[in-house]
Amino acid sequence: MGKDLIIVESPAKTKTLKSFLGSGYQIEASMGHVRDLPAKTIGVDVEHDFKPRYVPIPTRKEILKRLAAAAKAAGTVYLASDPDREGEAIAWHLKEALKLKNARRIEFNEITRQAVENALSHPRDVDMRRVDAQEARRVLDRLVGYRISPLLWKKVRTNLSAGRVQSVAVRLICDREREIQAFVPEEYWTITAQLTPAAPEPRFPFEARLISRGDEKLKIGSEEQANEILAALDGAHYRVSSVRRREQKRNPSPPFITSTLQQEASRKLGFSNKRTMTVAQQLYEGIELGEQGAVGLITYMRTDSTRVAEEAQSQAREFIVQQFGAEYVPPTPRQYAAKRTAQDAHEAIRPTSVLRTPDAVQPFLTQDQLRLYRLIWNRFLASQMAAAVYSVTSADIDANGFLFRATGSVVIFDGYTRVYTEGKDSDEQADEERPPLPPLTKDQLLDLIALLPRQHFTEPPPRYTEATLVKALEEKGIGRPSTYANIIATIQDRGYVKLEAKRFYPTELGLTVNDLLVKHFPDILDVDFTAEMENKLDAIEEGRADKLQLLRDFYGPFDASVEQADANMERIKPQPVETDIVCPTCGRKMLLREGRYGRFLGCSGYPKCKTVLNEDGSARDENSAEGEVTDQKCPKCGKPMVVRTSKFGKFLGCSGYPKCKTTLPLPGASGETPSPDGAEGHVAVHCPKCGSELIAKKTRYGNLYVCSQEPTCDYKTWSELTGERCPKCGWPVGAVKFRGRQTGTIRCTNPDCDYSAKAEPAGVAADVEG
Repeated sequence: MGKDLIIVESPAKTKTLKSFLGSGYQIEASMGHVRDLPAKTIGVDVEHDFKPRYVPIPTRKEILKRLAAAAKAAGTVYLASDPDREGEAIAWHLKEALKLKNARRIEFNEITRQAVENALSHPRDVDMRRVDAQEARRVLDRLVGYRISPLLWKKVRTNLSAGRVQSVAVRLICDREREIQAFVPEEYWTITAQLTPAAPEPRFPFEARLISRGDEKLKIGSEEQANEILAALDGAHYRVSSVRRREQKRNPSPPFITSTLQQEASRKLGFSNKRTMTVAQQLYEGIELGEQGAVGLITYMRTDSTRVAEEAQSQAREFIVQQFGAEYVPPTPRQYAAKRTAQDAHEAIRPTSVLRTPDAVQPFLTQDQLRLYRLIWNRFLASQMAAAVYSVTSADIDANGFLFRATGSVVIFDGYTRVYTEGKDSDEQADEERPPLPPLTKDQLLDLIALLPRQHFTEPPPRYTEATLVKALEEKGIGRPSTYANIIATIQDRGYVKLEAKRFYPTELGLTVNDLLVKHFPDILDVDFTAEMENKLDAIEEGRADKLQLLRDFYGPFDASVEQADANMERIKPQPVETDIVCPTCGRKMLLREGRYGRFLGCSGYPKCKTVLNEDGSARDENSAEGEVTDQKCPKCGKPMVVRTSKFGKFLGCSGYPKCKTTLPLPGASGETPSPDGAEGHVAVHCPKCGSELIAKKTRYGNLYVCSQEPTCDYKTWSELTGERCPKCGWPVGAVKFRGRQTGTIRCTNPDCDYSAKAEPAGVAADVEG
């Protein structure tokens, strides 16, 4: 009997586990899911209890062979995928695909020696309630995607898709845009007095806002009203009518959960949600810390619980006393209430050891890793500290019967703010954040420096940022921690929304599709319906609901809605829009039209003049007829990219060919966002040595991919990266070229790894929900 086998999800975890488990175990990586529904068929038998048909993921076939051989030679097989619903499903799929009869499931919230050894001493069976909940979600997503998407192809245009959760996120953005468009601003004015204590007191300028006239609260709606008040205040004496002082405590924010981490990283670091989760995954899976070896620096990063282990709290309190003093810890450890929908399966996101300060690990981290780790470390430490205490002073000031009010504060005890304060999405100040007032007493006279009338207009609700959209999804119960980043990435990839100046705008296509879906599938696009579905999936996991009953209850009405929509949904043909571009053939205006392959310019003299141009007004090259014209622009010349086909599969080529020979991988051909070919810039594949982003550098010999941290990190490769990871070592896989042409072979970019395989184009599913 061989060594016991531990199967984890990623190669980074194998390295970390080996650093403290030693040679007593064989540790292999599944690279995430190994089976899924087929890409090109629905894969769900609705006639026989919605039985799913799972097939091996094409890029995981070699991995499954390697894991099967390892399992056959092993003693006990431990399935150690991530500690959540998705991880439980991966464990079950591994058990089924490898035909493991006695495999044991283990999970750990942090990758530390103590946590892993504790998990190994308490193995369990695969939790089929979790698996059922995940399978129900997957089937629901597949049914919605594969039934509604063809309707959109038929009624709007090809290559559109709908998603059970993403479509609701798009609706939030569309509804907000409609609110903004319908908003009518109202004028209002404020009057602020700049005052200072009268002589002989020292001058100490401060501001007071006009509140009321006698007992009547003032609402100043025009410049005329403001001028009337200013005239009434002419020559007024300003006197303090009352002074109130109070002590105000401010408690720290809870430690991070997935949504608050994404929000705060967006506010303070400028990270996208995807970037935040990528870096957090690296910190969780393990970082090489010199002689210590690979160490997991944070707990599991997909959680909606604010719970903290007692050991972590005790360690934090001891650290705070040593660093700041006993007065900086509250009398008892802080406990934070979880929101009603929290699953509470895991702890909050925290450092695995508060003793590993950001400064201590700085030499071993990339810039992104350090910044995110410092944010998590500071937030957790602050969450265990004493409240900040402020002295807040409010003074009412009388002037000819008008009441002005000034508020200021002074810090009595800084408490947790010595370490961390939470960012905000608005500029509004709380009372304890206002600057201090001078010493004021009742009946004290004040000198007026200036009266400042200011015109304002009410503002519409702001467009969503990544941070506020995640906050809205969480508050409304749409999605779960593991899905937020993918939801937001997907709705952008589909072209339904765009992110400009860090704000989300719906595209014309997004508004059109949203309106159709809201009209014909009101339940699917209903926020409350979607939130309730999430609760039902949670109930399946908790054993309070039945998977099959949920699917039956959903599918009957949904199937009827699809049939009605097929018969009644209107065909949307976008109306041509006149442009200022002149037809080069006849001189008439060109019209912006929507064709089956995307937008183009057609002559308004059609059918007499059949001239067509690309959307940007450039000449339409014959090569552009090879495939669909996409909305994606060439990173080199700005012309539209076209879907083309070679013997190695589909790809994007510039419509300006042969003058511009830029090509890009086709989006969706792999799990990664495609990287630029022929343009210098960041690519969505991370360095296997340090975890930083890679950069594609254009050279006369083709693209050279280098680490963004060079010269600190020396990783580089000439191979054209595919977005896949090597099943043996986890390094990026690249397409092999000979004299500038792809050979049809892919190979690991690790010089110490011999993995290579025939390139297989991957299918694209329309229903991926993340």
